[in-house]
Amino acid sequence: MQPHAPISDATPDVPLAVDLDGTLVRTDTLHENLLVLLKHAPWLLLLAPLWVLRGKAFFKAEVARRARLDVTALPYNADVVAYLREERARGRRLVLATAADRSIADAVSAHLGLFHDVVASDAGVNLSGARKLERLREVLGGAFDYAGNGAVDLPLWRESRHVIVVHAPAGVLRQAQGLGRPVHRVFEPPPASVRTWVKALRVHQWAKNALVFVPLLAAHKATQGGMAPRAVLAFIAFSLCASSVYVINDLLDLASDRRHPTKSLRPFASGALPVRAGVVLAPVLLGLAAALALGTLPLSFSALLAAYFVLTLAYSLRLKQVVMLDVLVLAGLYTVRIFGGALAVGVPTSSWLLMFSTFLFLSLALLKRLSEVRRLRQSNEVSAHGRGYLAQDYEQLASLGAAAGQVSVLVLALYITSKEVTALYAHPERLWLLCPVMLYWVGRIWVMAHRGLVNEDPLIFALRDRVSYAVGAVAALVLWVAT
Repeated sequence: MQPHAPISDATPDVPLAVDLDGTLVRTDTLHENLLVLLKHAPWLLLLAPLWVLRGKAFFKAEVARRARLDVTALPYNADVVAYLREERARGRRLVLATAADRSIADAVSAHLGLFHDVVASDAGVNLSGARKLERLREVLGGAFDYAGNGAVDLPLWRESRHVIVVHAPAGVLRQAQGLGRPVHRVFEPPPASVRTWVKALRVHQWAKNALVFVPLLAAHKATQGGMAPRAVLAFIAFSLCASSVYVINDLLDLASDRRHPTKSLRPFASGALPVRAGVVLAPVLLGLAAALALGTLPLSFSALLAAYFVLTLAYSLRLKQVVMLDVLVLAGLYTVRIFGGALAVGVPTSSWLLMFSTFLFLSLALLKRLSEVRRLRQSNEVSAHGRGYLAQDYEQLASLGAAAGQVSVLVLALYITSKEVTALYAHPERLWLLCPVMLYWVGRIWVMAHRGLVNEDPLIFALRDRVSYAVGAVAALVLWVAT
């Protein structure tokens, strides 16, 4: 968002003090530090109440000392940074004035190379509001301009020569404009949109939860009374639970996501949504999922949903960093959805279906990792941040993934020859047409991946791929003529 044009001129002989959280960066460094601590040393949070008892400044200092936030990956406000570079080029003295801990402020200053002085909190003093104003007077000894973003900055704006407002709420902006000080610049916040929240929930990923309908369809009981509504409820419960985990995952993976070419655009990584919003959103979504499952579906489904949440959370926290175990867990999570659908509607779980889905989704999980490793090779990197794979693993992943896909087709062929098929289909011999259809689809998506055309989750790729829709239509036709 482009800032408003200056209302009055700023002169280079007057220092400019700039806030950090919410102004220079589109996040709160204390919140980010707490998330780093939660991910890497959650047991230390048990000491947090003791730190708080010694004051907010001590609490910030202890969290900063133990968390070691990577300031190079923070979502800096590009417009503000560009403005500061212009002011420094004019010879203006720039001061980073923040209530964040001194260690973080010094690291930010060193990273940007813009500031002449740093004024920040330490273990004894929380430098916000009036205390920050007092310290600035001591350091600068005269007039200054101030750039901030919140109500806590009003005392500083009141005493500053010029007011610079960055991404402030409308109410704060009105208060700043009513202080009687010239408003030099207003950097408007990006417009909030429903799309941003939808993106944070990863609603497009809910398509994966359609797997809960597979047992109902495979058992040919979609029209049986009461079953379809229960499957829909299971779909909603899985979707809410999955979104909760996606939010948690995004909060815990902020640093690594910000280094990724596409994940850096996610709402929390980019700063489009505040971290505190995610901290509230995740438990709300999980609570809704639990209430829906416990209130409308069998207890066995609720237990499975809880296991799904725990396993997904374990994957986000640690398992995704373990070579091969990560893809096995991913494949298992897809299969759990199918098993959950069976529990929700009360139909037996076909061992053939579970075997087929396990190998098929293992193939797709390996394909996802292959795409990530391919990006490593293209960028001449050795390893991916937060992953256990190396660039040299490309060929091995390709072999394992393609083989798993072919095994899934073999399981399908064995299923067609089983007794279960005779009971469900009037013309089971026609199901053999599914094998070349599946061989084509699996082979094609792996060829596309080798060509670098699958740069995302393969299931999401399939949902956007016309050929995949055509293959699905042919498979549905085969099932229909075999019935």
